[in-house]
Order: sequence, then structure tokens, then C-alpha cells
Amino acid sequence: MRKRINALAEQLLDTLEQKGYRSTEPRRAMAQVIANQDKHFTAEDLRKQLPSLGRATIFRSLKLLVETGMVCRVLLEDGDLHYQLSHRGHHHHLLCVECGSSQDLLGCDIEDLLQQTSARHGFELSGHWLEVYGRCNACRNVEQTVELANA
Repeated sequence: MRKRINALAEQLLDTLEQKGYRSTEPRRAMAQVIANQDKHFTAEDLRKQLPSLGRATIFRSLKLLVETGMVCRVLLEDGDLHYQLSHRGHHHHLLCVECGSSQDLLGCDIEDLLQQTSARHGFELSGHWLEVYGRCNACRNVEQTVELANA
């Protein structure tokens, strides 16, 4: 497990270096913490784990990681902005409103629709971000089990 985390942290840093950004001590520390995450996290979570880093450093580094595609933003239903590792390029998220779990929604079938809609409004599309909210199978199954037990 430790080797995987270190390899992932190195991959984050290598990607930044390939884009022309230096591998600074704060970025190395952040890469280690991010590689160790098993679910989505906030900038505040990183700040608590890395108290020696300033908020601006954390937000600048997160912005760079998002721009490189190594980390993606996850907007929860309550408006909280979280982040998670992104291994699959452009994708969207299915977010459970009960347990907070997140699943990657691969493939982007709405690109053509967005291009057409944008063109109709004289708008040049440069990107999009989609979050789908609902309930995951596990939460739905728990509810169905409770309903059957109460019937």
C-alpha cells in the first residue's frame, strides 16, 4: 500500500514538472497527503493535515493539479467544493446525497448537446462540469430492507 501511495505522489509531481512547474517542498507534502486519500477531500482537510502550509499555497497547488487533470473538483449538493484524484481524464460524478459516496461517470455524451445549445445562444463553449445527485445502490438497498421489515 505504501509503495502505491508513494508512486501516486510521484506521478502527481511528475505531471506538474512535465507542465513546467517545480517540485517544491509544499507540493511534495501535498502530493503525499493527496495520494493517501481514499475519498474526496476539501482544501480545509489538506490544511489540517499540513498546518505548516498556507491556505494560498494549498489553493494554488490544487488549482494546478485540477488544470493538469490529476485532481478533479467535486461539488456536493450542499455547495461544498471537494476534490479527488482523477485517473480517467474528463468525467463527471454520481454523488449520493445520503452517504456522500462518489462514483465517476465516464464518457461524456452531452458534449454535442452543449455545443448546440451554446451555439443557439451565441455562446462559445470552452468546457463544462456536471454533478449528478441521487442515492447510491447501497443506500437504496438499506431503505428497501427497512421498508420490507416494517411491512
